[in-house]
Amino acid sequence: MSSQQPAPNANAVPDTQLGLTEDQIELLRHGQQAVAAAGGGSTSSRAASRASSQGLLLMDTSSLTALGRHFDRVMQSIQQRLEYLMEQSQIVTLSVYDQAGNLIDNADAEIARYHDIMTQIDELELDFDRIGQIREIVRGFRQRAEELERELERSGGGSSSSRRHGGSSRRSHGHSSSSGKRRT
Repeated sequence: MSSQQPAPNANAVPDTQLGLTEDQIELLRHGQQAVAAAGGGSTSSRAASRASSQGLLLMDTSSLTALGRHFDRVMQSIQQRLEYLMEQSQIVTLSVYDQAGNLIDNADAEIARYHDIMTQIDELELDFDRIGQIREIVRGFRQRAEELERELERSGGGSSSSRRHGGSSRRSHGHSSSSGKRRT
């Protein structure tokens, strides 16, 4: 171990050894960096930032809970943007039908706008699904970490790691992939 590299964290694993795709690893690293940046320079945020820059994922319940909450917020933001774009898609569709007299003049612009909106919806739905997969993976890691902490406590090995962090967040992000039905 060189003097420039800090000692590896016992609660960290290389993110490349988690069985994830490159895309999932990139999302995981980005999420961990975002959580670290939001931590305001605390010890845990510096540890998360350092682990992320070394290609490691912190596997303690506190870090996994923060990462899970980050992905919940990202998915909520995507869901809100999807709802907005779907409303805009409906407005565009109604606009095309309501302005039949001006249809020929405005059709190309409205159709281009409609296709742009549908492309954005497709991209956001893909992002939503990818973030959902990562969020579920993080939940699984957190559950495993909590089980390990409980086992350590039962075996007498748990000292200060007996802190319990908030309950599981079970929110449903209602979302249907019905954009294909609207395409013309």
